[in-house]
Amino acid sequence: MKRMMGLALAALLMASGAARAEGEIKVGEINSYSALPGFTDPYRKGMELALKEINDAGGIKGKKLVIISKDDGGKPGDALTAANELVSRDGVVMIAGGFLSNVGLALSDFAKQKKVMYLASEPLTDALVWSKGNPYTFRLRTSNYMQAAMLAEEAAKLPAKRWATIAPNYEFGQSFVAAFKDLLKKRRPDVEFVAEQWPPLNKIDAGPVLQAIDAANPDAILNATFAGDLVKLVREGNTRGVFKNRAVVSYLTGEPEYLDPLKGETPEGWIVTGYPWYSIDTPEHKAFLDAYQQLNKDYPRLGSIVGYSTVKSIAAVLNATDDHSNEGLVKAMKNLKVSTPFGEIVYRGADHQSTLGAFVGKTALKDGKGIMVDVVFKKGADYLPSEDDAAKMRPAN
Repeated sequence: MKRMMGLALAALLMASGAARAEGEIKVGEINSYSALPGFTDPYRKGMELALKEINDAGGIKGKKLVIISKDDGGKPGDALTAANELVSRDGVVMIAGGFLSNVGLALSDFAKQKKVMYLASEPLTDALVWSKGNPYTFRLRTSNYMQAAMLAEEAAKLPAKRWATIAPNYEFGQSFVAAFKDLLKKRRPDVEFVAEQWPPLNKIDAGPVLQAIDAANPDAILNATFAGDLVKLVREGNTRGVFKNRAVVSYLTGEPEYLDPLKGETPEGWIVTGYPWYSIDTPEHKAFLDAYQQLNKDYPRLGSIVGYSTVKSIAAVLNATDDHSNEGLVKAMKNLKVSTPFGEIVYRGADHQSTLGAFVGKTALKDGKGIMVDVVFKKGADYLPSEDDAAKMRPAN
């Protein structure tokens, strides 16, 4: 009798579990939570806010949206293990996330091989949607090419002719420097690049790097280091006076994740891309900012925007079609429009790149803290090649 009751209870639990599963849509998410918490902690908070808003409003056509997150530790191999588990064991309908460009490329290749849709949140390399693009990979973040074009537009206005570059020696840094060089030379054929330094990611020895740069006597410096490497570079550069009387164009430095740790050491007058959350007065951003601060009792970082917009994009594509197969989602994702705190974006059908824009301004000090001033928002669509030209850069699939 007890055995029969036990079997009946087990059957009941299995049935209720199945019923709950039928009321859910699961999406897998992978990011470098333990390796880069300065960005990924705010990113997670942005995801959680968007997820709450979506499910409070009824989910995906009445079904609860569930995000299953995994940590890749900043390692492509760990990201692939996580992706396999999410698809084969957890039964997710798509995967999203990624921070480092090499991790993003690994996940993109996984998506191609397994024919599962991948929404790359943060990886910035242009290869993701162009030279190594595939039918299953889409990218949210304003890319290397797009932000290089925005910065080159400003750099071309400077009197500087001799340039030096500093960037981390992996896909992200290599891709960005190549794009910036090409775009600046198109605007200013008279410029020359007289020195390059390629420190390893998270292992910069700032003294020798800056000594080599200073020895080349450039008029201006292009910097693409970030996080802890940026802090070391700025501190050593301030001590040595390397940045004095030189223009500096610095990629991502205006993002609070990277600007805030500099505190009073923030160099003034650098041309940067970033996120001046304190000076954006659009209705879309104000609504996001109010909701984020109410939930987290903290101000957002750029990661918060990326995490929030990732989940909003996921919800948008799931709501756009009843066909949640891989092919159905890919079809729905092309030319999909999504509302974000930076305004409406479109995932271009030709190359799967979103039109998310970015803010460009200059660094300044206020009350002992770095901020962005003279800020201009640049629309992403204005800094992309045409869809016809972009399509030609993609491999035949």
